[in-house]
Formats: sequence, structure tokens, C-alpha cells
Amino acid sequence: MSASPAILVFDIDGVLRDVSHSYRRALADTVEQFTSQQYRPSPEDIDTLKSEGLWNNDWEGAQELVYRHFETLGRARDQLGLDYKELVDFFQSRYRGPDQSHPDRWSGYITQEPLLISPAYFADLKTGEIAWGFFSGATRGSARYVLERRLGLVDPVLVAMEDAPGKPDPTGLLAVVQVLSQHHNLSPDLPVIYAGDTVADMHTLHQARRQYPHRPWIGVGVLPPHVLASQESYRQAYQGALEQAGAQVVLETISKLTGSYLGSLIKEP
Repeated sequence: MSASPAILVFDIDGVLRDVSHSYRRALADTVEQFTSQQYRPSPEDIDTLKSEGLWNNDWEGAQELVYRHFETLGRARDQLGLDYKELVDFFQSRYRGPDQSHPDRWSGYITQEPLLISPAYFADLKTGEIAWGFFSGATRGSARYVLERRLGLVDPVLVAMEDAPGKPDPTGLLAVVQVLSQHHNLSPDLPVIYAGDTVADMHTLHQARRQYPHRPWIGVGVLPPHVLASQESYRQAYQGALEQAGAQVVLETISKLTGSYLGSLIKEP
């Protein structure tokens, strides 16, 4: 058996990279475009939507905000004729850029995302023999862009949008755990720690716990940059929502989830 004390799984957006001015900006752009410039959601509007735990997919989130805007004007969803593919294409033209044929040609918001972690962090995890991987609602191309091109990770274990149902369905999280368990020859009752920045992430962990109650499942909430930059009352409310959804701890940055801190989480009753 491997010496890994736990399986550590990361969300990506808001945890490893700041998407405040990329994914979230593209979402706001898209809603504004498809409401004919009548409504542009604020960061708080987007957080309120995501706090429902159902809108991890930003394309679907944008569509939902468009629908809700028109419903306030007395127009039913089935009367709008909203083209989802057209909405996704517009979103991607903002996020990746007009030429999406290859990551080398991307020029959109994705190229401007600040990293929230350094490659040294993952080197330390490797030194500590900790098994880790990624489960994200981002597209595989977007996720690999940050993991491989920006952070320099080699063939990381990743389950992305195309690979599993969206959160809070736990299928993708369970798949990452299975791959890591097989690769590292891990015990079937080893604790799993999932670090994410949304209510949907914590709900995903809860669903995994329901399916496999024999294994310890530990939720680590992470406050995304736009929340850290907000007023204290908003930060506290956001943290409270994560805790209510199942986060055992909430961190201001994922870099605090070190090997020693991970050990303390596992030992907690």
C-alpha cells in the first residue's frame, strides 16, 4: 500500500486560478448580450445563483440568468427561442477568444487568469507522497491549459466537464478517487479531501459520502478572490454558506492546505 495519508482532490476555478475576470466576466458578457444589453449580472448576482448548488456549469448559469431576467418582464422561457449553442459559442468567443482551434491561438480572458498556487506546492505534495488529482466543471481544454501549460504538471489525473455529469453529481469525484486508488495502490477506506469554492462542490462531497459512507470524506472550502476582496459581511456570509453546505474548514487560499494541515484534518473527530 502507498504511504499517502489521504486522497486530495482539487476543484480548479476559484481554487487554483482566479476566474473573477475570465469565466465570470464571460458569463456576465453573455447574459448582457442575450438580454440585449438590458441586464448585466453583478458578482453578487452570480454568487447568489451558484449558492443554489445547481449552476456549476457557467454556460447553463448564463442561460438561467437570461431566462430569469425575461421572466421578471413577464415573458415565459418557452417564448424566448434562446439558442443554447449560440449562447455557448458567444461565451467561448469571450473566454478563449475568436480563434479556438488550438490553445496556442487563444487570446481571450483565459490568457489573463492569475494563478492562486505555484508549481512548488504540488512538488511538496509529491515529496510528501500525497495522492492528488482534479475534478472540475471546466472543459478539459481549459483545465489542461492551467494545469499543464501554466502550472507545468505532467499528465495529471483529471475529470473535466466532458468526462462526467455536472456537480453536485459525484460521479466525477468518485472517478478521480478510483484512478488515484488504483495508481497508488491505496486502501479503500483512505480519507478523501475535496477542496472547492462553491456550494455545489460541498454538495458533491455530500453525495459521495452517501454512496460510500465507510470512507471519510472531508470538505475544504476555499474563498475565491472576488469574495476575499469584498466586504467582511459578505465574506462571512459566503463562508457560512460553504460551511452550511458541508465544508469542515474554510481557507482563504489553497496554499494553506499543506501536508501537515492535511494531517490535522484527518485526525479531527
